[in-house]
Amino acid sequence: MLFCHCSMCRKAHGTAFRARGRVTTADLRWTRGEDLMRFYESSPGEHRGFCSVCGSNIFTKFDARPQELGLALGILDDDPGGRPACHLFVGSKAPWYEISDALPQHEAFPPGYAPSPAESGDA
Repeated sequence: MLFCHCSMCRKAHGTAFRARGRVTTADLRWTRGEDLMRFYESSPGEHRGFCSVCGSNIFTKFDARPQELGLALGILDDDPGGRPACHLFVGSKAPWYEISDALPQHEAFPPGYAPSPAESGDA
């Protein structure tokens, strides 16, 4: 789990940053609404999924990693159990937002993170 401050995430979510988690497609279980999902390719190989009824940004699919989804944490009703570990793309954060927690801050992806080709720029 992380906070992404890139301009694409800020614009897609309409806020200072995106709270995001990873989920494998094998662990995702729909209880309802899967037929309401719509996607657009926000950058090559990266598809943002949203609800066609309310417009909520739900998750991102990656052509390079079809087994993994980027889940927008703001859609969750319950506590996911984990907590965000860091801030990404802080060099392009909203100038009016001040990061005030003690989490590590990264200009790009943190060491050990393996981004897809679509994510290797401004995620």
